Amino acid sequence: MVMTFKDYKYERPDLKKIEGEVDALLIEFNLASSADVQGELIDQLNEHFNTISTMENLAYIRSSIDTKDEFYDTERSFFDEYGPTIQEISNKYYKAITESTYRDELEERYGTQLFELAANSLKSFDPKVKELLQQENKLDSEYSKLLAAAEIEFDGKKLNLSEFGPYAEHTDREKRRGAAEAVQGFMGENLEKIDRIYDDLVKTRDKIAKALGYKDFVKLGYIRMDRIDYDRKMVENFRKQVAEFIVPLATELKERQRKRIGLDDLKSYDENFDFLTGNAAPKGDAEAILEKGEKMYKELSPETDEFYQFMRTRELFDVEAKKGKEGGGYCTFIPDYASPFIFSNFNGTLGDVTVLTHEAGHAFQSYMSRGYDVPEYQFPTLESAEIHSMSMEYFTYPWMELFFKEDTDKFKFSHMAGDITFLPYGVAIDEFQHIVYENPELTPEERRQEWKKLEEKYLPHRDYDGIEPLESGSLWHRQGHVFGVPFYYIDYTLAQVCALQFWKRANEDFEGAWKDYINLCRLGGTLPFNSLVEAANLKSPFEDGCLESVVGEVRDYLNSIDDESL
Repeated sequence: MVMTFKDYKYERPDLKKIEGEVDALLIEFNLASSADVQGELIDQLNEHFNTISTMENLAYIRSSIDTKDEFYDTERSFFDEYGPTIQEISNKYYKAITESTYRDELEERYGTQLFELAANSLKSFDPKVKELLQQENKLDSEYSKLLAAAEIEFDGKKLNLSEFGPYAEHTDREKRRGAAEAVQGFMGENLEKIDRIYDDLVKTRDKIAKALGYKDFVKLGYIRMDRIDYDRKMVENFRKQVAEFIVPLATELKERQRKRIGLDDLKSYDENFDFLTGNAAPKGDAEAILEKGEKMYKELSPETDEFYQFMRTRELFDVEAKKGKEGGGYCTFIPDYASPFIFSNFNGTLGDVTVLTHEAGHAFQSYMSRGYDVPEYQFPTLESAEIHSMSMEYFTYPWMELFFKEDTDKFKFSHMAGDITFLPYGVAIDEFQHIVYENPELTPEERRQEWKKLEEKYLPHRDYDGIEPLESGSLWHRQGHVFGVPFYYIDYTLAQVCALQFWKRANEDFEGAWKDYINLCRLGGTLPFNSLVEAANLKSPFEDGCLESVVGEVRDYLNSIDDESL
C-alpha cells in the first residue's frame, strides 16, 4: 500500500544529538586517509541533513495548510528559532569539505557547485549573528501570520485575501472597485504594522550584513541567494533592457486592454479584467482540474505521467483556498520520502491552472533530480528553478483546451500578455530592494515614496483612482518575497525570458525543446544559473539583444490574435 502525505511522520529533530553525531563524523572525515572514505562519510552526514530538512518541511507545510494548528505552529516556530543553529551545524560540514586535503578529488566526484554553495553558506553566517537571524525569522513569520489571519467582510461573506481573487476579475466594475477597497481597507488598517515589521527586517538585516563585514545587505543578499555567476551590475543592465524593450510593449498591451473592455481610463482594479465577456476561467472545481492534469501529463511524456501519478497517489497536493490557510502557492521537497509537495489556493480563476502547471514544473524538476546523493543538487538556485516552472506553463499550452474549452484563446492571450506586463513589475520590486538595502536609514514613508518613483518608471499606466494606501506607495506590502526572501524576485523575470525562449523553440520543434527541458530538469542544481541556461541551449537573459529578440516574437504572436473579438 502506498504511503500518503498524511502518514509522513513528523518528529522534532533532537539538534543536540544530531550535532554530536555530526561532530563525531567530521572528526573521522578530517582524519580520513582517502577521498573514498570521505565520500562515505559525506553520505552519512547527508542522512542527518536530509532528516532535518524533512522535518522542517513537514512542519512548514502543515502549519501553512492550517495556520490555526497550534502543534505545527509551535514546530514552525522551533525551526524559526533554531534555523541559525541548524546552519551552524551544516557550516561545520561545509568548512570540512572546502578545507579537505582531497578537495580536488571530491570536486571531481561531486562537481564544483557544491563547493561554491558551501563557500556562500560560510560567508553568510557566523555564530555572532545567531540572535539577529532568529529575530529575522520571527519578523517574517509575524508578517505571514498577519496576512493569513485576514477576515474581510465583503459581498455578504467573510473572506481571506486569497478569496478576493475572483472579484479582481469580476465583470461588474463596481464589484472590482469594491473588492479593491475592501482589501485595501484591511491593508490600510495594518499599514503601520506592516511598515514597522519591514523597517525592523531592514534594520536587522543591515546589522547582520555589517556584523559579517559587508558594506550593506545587498552583497550579503546576493550571497544568500547563491548568485554565483552574475552580479548586481549585470542585474542592473538587465533592468535597463526591461525598461527599454518591455515597458513600451506592456504599455501597448494595457492600452489594448482599455479599448477591449470599453473604458475611458484603465484603473488598477481593472487590470485583472481582460474581456467584457468575462475572463477565461477553468471549467470545474479543484478536483476536476487535478483530474484533467492527469490526462495532460500522461499525454505530454512518459516522465511527466510517472511523476504526476506519484503525486496523486501520495496526495502531495493541497490546492483549495480555505479559512486559516496561508496565502500564495509553493512547491517544496521532502527528502526522506523523496517527495515533492504542491501547496496552492485555487479560487476559480485562470490562475488555478497556471499555479498548477507552474508548481508542477518545480515538482517535476525535483522529481527528476531526486536521485542525487548531494541534497544541495535537489533544487537549483532560485532563478534557475523558476525556468522549470515558467517553461512548464508554456509546454502545456497544447492541453489548455482541457481546462478552458471555448475560452482557450482568451486564456493564452491573457497568460502571455500577463507575463509581459509582469516583467516591469518584477524588476521594479528588485530595484526597490536595492534602494532599500543601500539606504537602510530611509523611513517607512520615504520607502513608499521611492516605490512611487519606480512605478512612474516601470508601471506608467498604473492609476489607483485615489484608493489608499496604494496611492501612497504600498503596493509591495502584499509581496511576501520582499519580507521573507530578500532579492528573490528578479529570478522570476530572468526565468520568464528563458521560458519565452522555450515557448518560441517549442513552436518550431516541440520534441527538441522538450528534450532540452528534460535535460535541464535532470541537471537539478548541479550548475549555476548561466551554465544551466547554456546547457538548455538558451540565451542568457543578461546577453545584450536577448530581450529584444524575444519581444519581437511575442509582439507578433499577440498581434496575430484578434483580442477584441474574444
